[in-house]
Amino acid sequence: MNVQVVIPAYNEAKTIFEIIRKLKDQVSQIITVDDGSTDDTGELAKQAGAKVLTHFLNRGQGAALQTGISFALANGAEIIVTFDADGQHNPDEIDQVIKPLLLGEVDVVLGSRFLESRIKNQELRIKNVPLMRFVVLKLAAWFTRLYTGLKVTDAHNGFRAFSAKAASLIEIKQDGMAHASEIIEQIKKQGLKFKEVPVEINYTNYSLEKGQKLSNSWRIVWDLIIKRISK
Repeated sequence: MNVQVVIPAYNEAKTIFEIIRKLKDQVSQIITVDDGSTDDTGELAKQAGAKVLTHFLNRGQGAALQTGISFALANGAEIIVTFDADGQHNPDEIDQVIKPLLLGEVDVVLGSRFLESRIKNQELRIKNVPLMRFVVLKLAAWFTRLYTGLKVTDAHNGFRAFSAKAASLIEIKQDGMAHASEIIEQIKKQGLKFKEVPVEINYTNYSLEKGQKLSNSWRIVWDLIIKRISK
């Protein structure tokens, strides 16, 4: 099975090499989309063995995923996995994320940090995650359920897997963080079968500083809710 991983990356020189090193023996190809980085992200990803695609301007995570997924589809991917570049996701969980696709159970698998089997880690999660970020993630999941009718617990988890069919049907138009909820909307619109599976999120000091800033939380609220209400 041709499994390709798409990693959107912006100034991730501290983590990208090790992430690719841990992933590369598990999948057919790793595609890193260097989204206008000003550090050595692209070069380090290439050295680690990834195919590197480059945005010369920082367009946003949604745009990077569009670029990477399109390339994977054009290069024979049967399953496409999206994976964050900041070290939050566990490469060893790739197998459990793609398993429902290999079994033909669903078209899309969504990783969730909030499923029942991860509740034992709830106290640690709350301790490590800024309160506003935690609230926004819950709010995003609630709003997405309300808007789509789909029961999702973690709409903004970047660890996902798509069949080639699903990836070709899902249109990501949001360049920023709102692409995550847009994917759920597309699952509903296209009538795709999906399943959530529990995944770990490793909140390091680096990932908290890089991706969990208060400004990022407000950006999710703005993109997801305010823009939609104002349409």
